[in-house]
Amino acid sequence: MRLVLISDTHRRHEELEVPACDVLIHAGDFSKRGKQPELESFLSWFATQPAREKVFVAGNHDFICEREPALTRELARQAGVHYLDDEALVVSGLRLWGSPVTPRFGGMAFNYDRGAPILARWNLIPEGLDVLITHGPPKGVGDRTFLGAHVGCADLLARVRHVRPRLHVFGHIHESFGEHSVPDVPTRFLNVANCHLLPLGLRPPVTVELEPQAAMDRTSTL
Repeated sequence: MRLVLISDTHRRHEELEVPACDVLIHAGDFSKRGKQPELESFLSWFATQPAREKVFVAGNHDFICEREPALTRELARQAGVHYLDDEALVVSGLRLWGSPVTPRFGGMAFNYDRGAPILARWNLIPEGLDVLITHGPPKGVGDRTFLGAHVGCADLLARVRHVRPRLHVFGHIHESFGEHSVPDVPTRFLNVANCHLLPLGLRPPVTVELEPQAAMDRTSTL
């Protein structure tokens, strides 16, 4: 099964060439200022992409999704796409969980204080996931800024260690794009931010192959 992964397009989604796939995932920050017209523009584009299923979470720039959750859900429903806000979804046999949450920084959307407030959100993430989608990275994993600071969330990393999703998709830190790993954790970590730190072009979508665990289990018993 082909998954195409994008994030942090910041209103430049129309510049992307999305290959045909089974599931297209956007890990947040489709907008710059989080206004309703930006959401509508993104959803109009997202709905037309060559994917059987389309799934997105919001990011820290996407204020409209935090301020108008019912409107966001209705517009997503009308577009025929899936919007996840700390919740699960099964598509094409894959078990997904999506969250927009990031540690508090500069009064952005979906920000929670580190410690107990953000831990309460991560504790909602269940075991048995094929794909975990968060806007922000875990601590020390695809979270290094251009100044050298690791700004990811330690509590998210602890939760991922516990629930062990097969794939963890995120963005947020534009300059830490790429695949990452954590010793003794089987999860594949992918920072798929499309925008560079500076406006110097756009990275292409990331494509991965991932079969649903249920299908793999059936095959192993044949």
